[in-house]
Amino acid sequence: MTYEHILVAVDLTEECDPVIKRAMAVAGDSAKLSLVHIVEPMAMAFGGDVPMDLSQLQQQQFDQAKERLGRLTDKYPALKAEQNHLKYGQPRQEIHELAKEQQCDLIVVGSHGRHGLALLLGSTANDVLHGAPCDVLAVKLVKSS
Repeated sequence: MTYEHILVAVDLTEECDPVIKRAMAVAGDSAKLSLVHIVEPMAMAFGGDVPMDLSQLQQQQFDQAKERLGRLTDKYPALKAEQNHLKYGQPRQEIHELAKEQQCDLIVVGSHGRHGLALLLGSTANDVLHGAPCDVLAVKLVKSS
């Protein structure tokens, strides 16, 4: 089976390189590649009850993510800047929604492969897998020592 449009979900750390490389290998010369990074609302990390305004910090986080996404495009010429997506929200929802909008037939995401059934996939990879509108490829990430 060949894929026509692959959505690569990245966390913008060095660990995303194997995810991008695997997606490029699967894409070959024929599939279109899109990259997505989700900036999660800071309030989610604090359970939604934050006694201060985080909008300025949130904007800085968004700007840094935009810059890092641009550097990935420079590093991997197969990734086109117009196919980069920077979203704000809950990763699972945003990735699923973008995959539907862009008519992607494969989502590639990194997984830390933690031991035990409950930790088989990292939380984001696990979330993306459930209810995905297309196939999902979880690329095992090896922790560098």
